[in-house]
Amino acid sequence: MFIRMLRKSIDDESSISSEASPSIEGMPLHVYNTVIQELKNQKQELQVQSQAELLRARTSEAFSQSVLANLSCGVLVFGSNGLVKSSNPAAKAILGFASTTGMGVDDIYRGSIVSSSDPEDPVCLADEVQAAIRDGGEKRQVEAEYETPAGESRFISVTVSPITAIEGSLLGVACLIHDLSELQQIRRSRAQHGETSAEMALQLRTSLTTISGYARQLVDVRDPEQVKKLANNIAEEAGQLDRSLGGFLTKEPAALGAAVGSTD
Repeated sequence: MFIRMLRKSIDDESSISSEASPSIEGMPLHVYNTVIQELKNQKQELQVQSQAELLRARTSEAFSQSVLANLSCGVLVFGSNGLVKSSNPAAKAILGFASTTGMGVDDIYRGSIVSSSDPEDPVCLADEVQAAIRDGGEKRQVEAEYETPAGESRFISVTVSPITAIEGSLLGVACLIHDLSELQQIRRSRAQHGETSAEMALQLRTSLTTISGYARQLVDVRDPEQVKKLANNIAEEAGQLDRSLGGFLTKEPAALGAAVGSTD
């Protein structure tokens, strides 16, 4: 009986081991196929995400380029090395360059002096931009006389804005450039008009004083010849005053209005 029980136990163990071996061998292949399929799915998802990011980047770049190309003001971007990285058509037109890529700050703003600086201690526009590239800091706006490579004189306004990365490091500066040549001409015309107005006011006061003196003399004079002479003097002084004031009132506002109209 004992021997029979021992044989039965050995047979049971043999049957169990023979039945378990196929499932043990089949399990790694199934898991392997599942992992491979998951990796393929993840790869496809990553490819879709990468293509979407690339499309968004290209769309954003195209949008930025379109905006810059249609701006009336100039945009000039300098890298941290002081060289131009990009510029829009308006900047090239205002500054008078066919291409600005790779040019330095001194090459662009050569000899331009900030108009608000002390004449005895002038500040160069290039130094203002270099200071922003070197130190960063707040946005600064300056105006300066500028001469194009072709020798054309212009008056420009430049807003210098530091460009920083997300972590705060300085990447370069952007220069926003406006051509204020016509506005500067209007300013000068108004200043000249003001000076002329002061001269005309003085001349008017002098002429009125002279006419008033001739009129007082007429009150006491009885000699017809003297009266005639004083009357002629009054008429001559009044005619001179009319010619001076008439030319001033018609010529100066017309010139000023033409300058204003040119900016529209």
